[in-house]
Amino acid sequence: MADMKGRDRLTRIVDFFNECGMLRKTPRTGYQFLGTGSENVAEHSFRTAVIGHVLALMAGADVARTTYMCLFHDLHEARTSDFNYVNRIYNKSERTRALEHATGGTGLEEDVLGYWAELEETATLEARLAQDADQLDFILNLKEEFDLGNKYAGQWLESAVQRVRTEWGRELADAIENTDHKDWWFLGPDPDWWTRKNGKGKK
Repeated sequence: MADMKGRDRLTRIVDFFNECGMLRKTPRTGYQFLGTGSENVAEHSFRTAVIGHVLALMAGADVARTTYMCLFHDLHEARTSDFNYVNRIYNKSERTRALEHATGGTGLEEDVLGYWAELEETATLEARLAQDADQLDFILNLKEEFDLGNKYAGQWLESAVQRVRTEWGRELADAIENTDHKDWWFLGPDPDWWTRKNGKGKK
């Protein structure tokens, strides 16, 4: 990181934005064991932040703090990549050090590392909600893969639900398990849409 010391703050912020963009190119690796599905870390982080926002509203918690923890929870993976549960048996990543390097010289160190420390300690309601949001995004993906016919996703789903920590997270996990992933779009349009013909003469 020695070469970064001469860079001004605005340049380092641009570096930080470019680093965030690397999450679009960083795959989540657990799906190779599941056999179906794929996702990058940026995709995961976006929906995790949305879920965290909703969970915080449900729980009457600090919405901004919960959402920010979700937003930054996997930022370190731009440098470390994603280690799934098998990888972690053999590989260790210095996640806090990666975040220190990512934010160094940006002026964002206190905010981002503060959210990270709170998330890791899991002592606050907001941190537990953020941890649940992380799991719920995974649970949503597993339910989709299960709906599409991957029986192993159902086994993974049972295990993932056990990791949910809060009552609000458990309520949502239960609703996810009982909702077909396609209902929001398949049942949403006017039922006539499915039989309506194209063109001005629709006979």
